[in-house]
This record gives sequence, structure tokens and C-alpha cells, in this order.
Amino acid sequence: MGRFDNTEGIANRVMTLFFIVDTSGSMTGKKIGTVNTAIESVIPEIRKISDDNADAEIKIAAMEFSTGARWISPQPSDAADFKWRYLEAEGVTDFGKACEMLDEKLSRKTGFMNAAAGSFAPVIILLSDGEPTDDYNKGLAQLRENSWFKHGLKFAIAIGDDANEDMLAEFTGNREAVVAVYTPLALAKLIKFVAVTSSQIGSKSQDAAAISSDFTKQDILNNQIQEFTETELEDADADDWD
Repeated sequence: MGRFDNTEGIANRVMTLFFIVDTSGSMTGKKIGTVNTAIESVIPEIRKISDDNADAEIKIAAMEFSTGARWISPQPSDAADFKWRYLEAEGVTDFGKACEMLDEKLSRKTGFMNAAAGSFAPVIILLSDGEPTDDYNKGLAQLRENSWFKHGLKFAIAIGDDANEDMLAEFTGNREAVVAVYTPLALAKLIKFVAVTSSQIGSKSQDAAAISSDFTKQDILNNQIQEFTETELEDADADDWD
């Protein structure tokens, strides 16, 4: 028997996709409705990426934050089993609490990053439409020291005119990883594109021929999203939030 003959049943590496969703009161109406519909509709595409992926299986975790923060499920779910639970919007915007809870779960010992066969760095997608109402600086500073967070793919969607893009850029670490949208159509299209593209990039082994030490997976994601926003979102103004 060869050394690779008995490999059936060996688990792939895992890549966890995090949706961090602002569900404060200002997200009521079309904003939270669009978020719910867009994430629900993209799950089958993420499931297919996971099924077809020789490098990793994709798990999905989701948190909502408003007055406090809550994980939607106690553990990340396999993409094949994940079902989106429709979120409702009310309360304030405790972004600092969300950062603290994300930091807690980005841990091998006590959190979500404890897959036996190892893990790829996570993908973290943040969606918010306003200003934090708590003192978020301590929680975000602590999160930014987390090794999984440092190496993860991060992207933020600023929803509407009142979104604090400076805060979102603090979260992602650079402005290129923040895109503002001003209509439900643009929001829906961007959620789907970011979720699919980041899952594809984040769940693949780094190709040394394509990615140098100066050109990371985050660079690839930022570039692809920039191209998408320039070509696909300019005409996505057929509706508004009212």
C-alpha cells in the first residue's frame, strides 16, 4: 500500500466566512430586507464553491449587532447546512461589543478556529449604515491585535449616506476594502459579489506564481471588487431606501 492510498476521510482545511451585520434601528425597511434577501440568495453559490473546492471546505458564521451583539448560531455551520435566519432591525449600534465578541471567537482554544485539520485565514464581511453608539476603540484595538483577524480577508460595505466610512476603514485596515452603496440594488449586487469572490480567494491555497509577498489575497480581493464597482454598480440606482 502506498503512503497516499489510505487518504479517504481526511478532512480538508477549513475556511470560515463571517457575516457581521448591523441591525440597529436605522437599518429598518429596505436596508435590512435587502441584506436578508441577498445573503440568503448567495448561500447556494458559496455551498457550490465549498463542494467543488479541493483545498478547503467553507463554514459560515454570522453575528448581528445593535443593542449588544449576538451570534446567529453557536458554531460555524458547513455551507451545505447553513440556513440564513432573517434578521430584524432595532436598537442602537454597539460596534465595540461586536468587535469584542469577534475577537473572542477568532481563537483556536476557545473559539471558532479549532478545525482539526487546520484552517485558512477567515473572510470577514462587515455591513453597517451608521455611527457606533458605544466606545468602540478599545474593542477594535484588541481585535486588530488578533492574529486570525490580521491575516484574514476583510471587507466592509457602507450602507447609505450616514455610514461612518472612517470607522469601517479602521476595521478593514485600508480604504480600498470599503465600498459605499446608496440603493437597495447596489447593496444586493455588492453583497453577492463580495461573498462569492472572497470565498473563492480565501479558500484557495496561495499560488506562489500568482501572489508574491507584495501582492496578497487581500490585494486581489480589493482589485476585483474595484473593477466590479466601476463596471457594475454605476447604473445600480433604480431605487432608494424609502
